[in-house]
Amino acid sequence: MKTLLLALCFAVSLGHLASAQATPVQDVLQSQRALIEKSSRRTIGPAIDALVASKLPQMQNVLELWQGKQMWQRKADGLFFSATKDADGAYALRDFDSDAVVGTAASSDLKQLKPNSGVRAMIATALVQFQLSDPDPAKRADALNSIARDPEAGLLAPLRSSIEGEADAALRARKIRLERLMSMAFDGDEAVRVAAITDMSGDLGVDFRATLNPILATTRVVSKTAPEANIARELTPGEDDLSMAQAYDALVASGDAPALITDDARDAALEANVSGGRVAGVPLAQLSTEATRDAAYDGLVTRDLAAPRITQADIEASLATFRFFDVYREPSAAVTQAAEAALAASETRVAFSQAADLGLDALSLASIYFLAAIGLAITFGVMGVINMAHGEFIMMGAYTGYVVQLFVPNHTASILIAVPLAFIVTFAAGVALERLVVRWLYHRPLETLLATFGVSIALQQMAKNIFGTQARPLTSPAWLDGAWVLNDVVSISYIRIAIFILALLFLMLFLFIMKRTRLGLETRAVTQNPKMAASMGIDPDRVNMLTFGLGSGIAGIAGVAIGLFAKVTSEMGSDYIVQSFMTVVVGGVGNIWGTLAGAAMIGGFQKSVEFLNPSNTLAAQTYMIIFIIIFIQFRPRGIIALKGRAAGD
Repeated sequence: MKTLLLALCFAVSLGHLASAQATPVQDVLQSQRALIEKSSRRTIGPAIDALVASKLPQMQNVLELWQGKQMWQRKADGLFFSATKDADGAYALRDFDSDAVVGTAASSDLKQLKPNSGVRAMIATALVQFQLSDPDPAKRADALNSIARDPEAGLLAPLRSSIEGEADAALRARKIRLERLMSMAFDGDEAVRVAAITDMSGDLGVDFRATLNPILATTRVVSKTAPEANIARELTPGEDDLSMAQAYDALVASGDAPALITDDARDAALEANVSGGRVAGVPLAQLSTEATRDAAYDGLVTRDLAAPRITQADIEASLATFRFFDVYREPSAAVTQAAEAALAASETRVAFSQAADLGLDALSLASIYFLAAIGLAITFGVMGVINMAHGEFIMMGAYTGYVVQLFVPNHTASILIAVPLAFIVTFAAGVALERLVVRWLYHRPLETLLATFGVSIALQQMAKNIFGTQARPLTSPAWLDGAWVLNDVVSISYIRIAIFILALLFLMLFLFIMKRTRLGLETRAVTQNPKMAASMGIDPDRVNMLTFGLGSGIAGIAGVAIGLFAKVTSEMGSDYIVQSFMTVVVGGVGNIWGTLAGAAMIGGFQKSVEFLNPSNTLAAQTYMIIFIIIFIQFRPRGIIALKGRAAGD
């Protein structure tokens, strides 16, 4: 009797424990227990769907724990828990509904569920439906990213339901856009799909065009009559991008025409029918030409040992029997018509945006060339000196910026210090070059060219000895990182914008110096007539020295600007000296407006060639040089010719 009473009490206690653990979440998990235990990507789908369909708020936590390999199963009864290991090595089991500890177990009594990567990916997709309305904005953003990467029809409804309660304006806009895109692809109502496509017609987003492309995808269909399908177009062999050969190949692929006998197939048939050193009565020794092989093959055909060759007449007869269609994979004609119109509008806007982007790139490149050439325009245009070391002054300015950043880690402060310091360094170097070399070679252009070329080589070698041959970093401030993005097509980096603004500042500064200062007045006087200027008390040697120093100093500042996006090496000046000379010559020697026009022309032409042939930048340089050679044949004095000494030289 006592034993029976103990057994009854034990059974009652087990019943209470079971009833305590028979919770809504546990019931759903137990209903899918076999699939969860197997945890195979091919079979787990219904189990995950059942968990989501339960609409229990705790299921998000269950899926997250399962995905993170933090869900455990008790071997004794198959119940599922989350578990944490305590100091004694035992595991505290937590109920999914209440998150309360409902018992402990040793590791040997538990089985850890470890879903593979495929199952985890499926769980992640299911979690998206919960995360769309998660209180954490970061999780909602992650859910949108997940949907955008792998959109599915089943996610459209939860996405729509989450829009109304979205408080974050940016996330709400993303949800609305994603809902429109998914409506185009997955909504079962044709009118809704057409409306979504029409609403976004002309959109420049890559995601929009990527959504339309599958809708407009076609399949090639060969038929004797028009198929009952959404036909995109009917093609004529020999026209409409369908050659006769392609059309016949399509017939062969569909089983509506025999395959052509290729040379390999012919030779294989000949080898298979060799008998007594002959093929169809033709000795093997005579099968050395294509004509004899064809004759031997025709002999096999007459003996019914090979398939007859297909003639051109046979091909034409077969093609005349069949019709060729491109058929939309999308069955709805209204949807494809709306998609065609929307894509055409989008492509038109893309073309205009690409033109604007090309113009911004050309303007950016022109600004760089203008900065590099403005100093040369002063020395070459005003003084008539061909300074082959001008590129090395650009290099010196860039290295000055690099040295400053070694001592001033704040990049904004270092740039603000480097710009005037680069001017001072290169101004002094320019004055030294003019005093020591150039002043003795005025009116001797060949000797000046050779001397400054030698100086450029010496300066390059000095830079290599000091800084080495590896490129040195000249880091831009953080506020210059990134780009100004107008849309998915048009963007320009902030560094390029800063260089454009710097070029404008230099243009205004140069105009101020030339129009509003004594140095500018004396420079213009020496440029127009040096002898008359000297008779008026102006020292031409002093003006030439200061002018050469000014041009060199501007080159140094240009070096700092260029170094922010280009590699800083001892040879970097060589990359810009040719373009600088071309800019000055094309624009008009000695004229600042001509230099600006020359930079715009060369930058625009180079970017246009690169756009037409983006895989070969060397071609752009070559075509640009050819263009300039042709241009100076018609305007040898440049776009804006200088009056005075340069005009008479």
